[in-house]
Amino acid sequence: MPTAANNPTRLPAEMLASVEQRVLWLSVAMVDHANNVRENPWGLKVGGHQASSASMVSIMTALWFQHLQPQDRVSVKPHASPVLHAIKYLLGDLDAKYLTTLREFGGLQSYPSRTKDPDPADYSTGSVGIGATAPVWGALARRYVDAHFGGAGSGRQYSLMGDAELDEGACWEAVLDPMVADLGEVVWIVDVNRQSLDRVVPDIAARRLGGMFAAAGWQVLEVKYGSLLENLFTRPGGPALRERLDAMTNPEYQRLLRLPACDVRERLPGTSTGTGTGTDADRIRSLLAEVPDDDLLSALRNLGGHDHKALANAFHAIDDGRPTVIFAYTVKGYGLPMEGHPQNHSALLTASQIADLAGRLGVDLADKWARFPAGSPEAAMCAEVSARLARPPAPEAGLPPVPTDFGRTVSGTQSTQAALGRTLLDLLRSAPETAARVVTLSPDVSSTTNLGGWVNKVGAWSAAERHNWFADDADTLLQWRESPSGQHIELGIAETNLVCALGELGSTWSRWGQPLLPIGVLYDPFVERALEPWSFGIYSGGQSILVGTPSGVTLAAEGGAHQSVKTPSIGLEQPGCTTYEPAFAQDTEWVLLASLARLGRKDGRSAYLRLSTRPVDQTLADLPADPVARERRRRHTLAGGYVLRRTEGAVVTIAAMGALMTEAAAAADRLTALGQPADVLCVTSPGLLFEAVQARRGLSDAPDWILDTLLPASAAGPLVTVLDGHPHTLAFLAAVHGVPATHLGVCRFGQSGDLASVYRHHGIDEPAIVCAALDLVD
Repeated sequence: MPTAANNPTRLPAEMLASVEQRVLWLSVAMVDHANNVRENPWGLKVGGHQASSASMVSIMTALWFQHLQPQDRVSVKPHASPVLHAIKYLLGDLDAKYLTTLREFGGLQSYPSRTKDPDPADYSTGSVGIGATAPVWGALARRYVDAHFGGAGSGRQYSLMGDAELDEGACWEAVLDPMVADLGEVVWIVDVNRQSLDRVVPDIAARRLGGMFAAAGWQVLEVKYGSLLENLFTRPGGPALRERLDAMTNPEYQRLLRLPACDVRERLPGTSTGTGTGTDADRIRSLLAEVPDDDLLSALRNLGGHDHKALANAFHAIDDGRPTVIFAYTVKGYGLPMEGHPQNHSALLTASQIADLAGRLGVDLADKWARFPAGSPEAAMCAEVSARLARPPAPEAGLPPVPTDFGRTVSGTQSTQAALGRTLLDLLRSAPETAARVVTLSPDVSSTTNLGGWVNKVGAWSAAERHNWFADDADTLLQWRESPSGQHIELGIAETNLVCALGELGSTWSRWGQPLLPIGVLYDPFVERALEPWSFGIYSGGQSILVGTPSGVTLAAEGGAHQSVKTPSIGLEQPGCTTYEPAFAQDTEWVLLASLARLGRKDGRSAYLRLSTRPVDQTLADLPADPVARERRRRHTLAGGYVLRRTEGAVVTIAAMGALMTEAAAAADRLTALGQPADVLCVTSPGLLFEAVQARRGLSDAPDWILDTLLPASAAGPLVTVLDGHPHTLAFLAAVHGVPATHLGVCRFGQSGDLASVYRHHGIDEPAIVCAALDLVD
């Protein structure tokens, strides 16, 4: 990499090469400073990825300085975060003081972050496969916003990822979803450096992977060789050299990168390794004899991902009518002493190697963070690119007010799952402007999760109008009208896609100033399958509501494979999220409306609702008729729970949640008949109650008044907790007053059966609650 002189007459290609060198230096120096310069009294590894960054420098320099437009957005592979910060620094978007703070508390994050970096990334990455697919769902969210409200503009959605990242199933779930084939603005650039964290990937996989993308309707482009190699291929012996390189295994190629020119001349023709024919080897040997040593070593490394002409040709060839994947071949650690070594992933340059690199790139170590001198062509290029990529800040648009209570009183029997669909329809009638912001998603379970009525009213969303061939079929109850004006998005059966899309739809308030109210509905057992991308979406600033329904062993006949046990704990423990498990239809309405009101704003918060298909007698809720008392019940419901029954002389308290309120109330009746009166508490949010307990001990700033309402000191006594989930979810309630307690719940895999048998099997039926209470008070 020759150092470019400060010559105002240089060609743009020379200036681009000079910028690329500075980006390489800054990214390497940031990692070096974090590990070898900054004080580290703890002695723990700081880390960073000099080799992974180096393989992306050419691609990212080409993209930002030649091809990116202000409306485009880019997801950068996690281990190339120093390159992103280096580019932003050169463009004036990052203060120099942050270059010494990589992986420092309050400084530059380990991986690009939308919410925690001082120079926010377009997409948070770090969760392998999830950040890579985010632009797919970002494209879908942009199209949805533009179709409904306008103002979201256009622009490509780029994803820069490592080739090993394509091992993640999330990538292929996204590629194969039927929605994705229409998203022509999606461009994936795969850094084919042939290495993973621990080794050189043994097989040449890009061709096979390219066929998989093509079969899914994607455009596949390959940027394999640069200009130096392409020129060699045109000379006598060149076709044989190309064929030899094409057929070469990844480890053999990587080994050549570590050899001096004399050994390359011996091995590259191929006969010593048993590859290639003697005639081809002779042709290659004759060709290499004409190439000087330095040129030979440069050509061997001249892959397409490091050649700006080859990269430009690929960018210009993108077909915006369908998604595109570009396989850009690179060398991991390109330009660094560890390039191509199979264990270079976490390797760090030594002090002498840093000094040598600085000398080769023309960097003064006394001023190692310097930008280009004012008046230099490079400084002018950076200024021009900065002006070209400048984006106006997203406007701040508030949401229409969300109702707090529709004022209805539900009678008869109803499940909380059915209440979800009813509440959405009530919102459509009572607050149409607010309902217009609601977008629902499901992985092919709309009708079985009670969204059918909502979908019939608002229609399904698609990028273009589609004919409904069953509109005239009298037996078709769910009318599937697909158009850009629809408000329900039906994805394939892949929960990862659902929650990834949910996160991006929940980010539109910060991207385009158009807040949405996204609600994702899936079967509760599969929340665990979607947990990691859902959590990452919340971390990245996506605000949404996830509804898990049906839930628990209350599924009964569905058997143990579909009976969720741990999900109450997941909701309690998930940062950035409030969890509710309502017992009654009215509770469901209140918590859904309150959760919607927290979305689409700077201080917003996601929610997880765990619902049930079990019909429950709504008179058990004993909803107050007086408006003031009703409002008090609503506030308690949203705060974490309410007193369902307060009995004079109670000797035990039963705290229950969700579908088991029926058993809790029946157990209280029997205990009273036995002369052991019981109070009954309806817990709606164990997470909020736990925060209240923490606040009481000075460990949280959450309000704690709800504890005095549910568990006043005057009523302190033995406690039985019960829920359709793991019993530890509510076990902390005994610590409020240090009372003796028994905690009932589900600790084993279930099996199919009727409700009574399944509850009895797990010890959560009425007799089990009564026995637990009598054991405590006897």
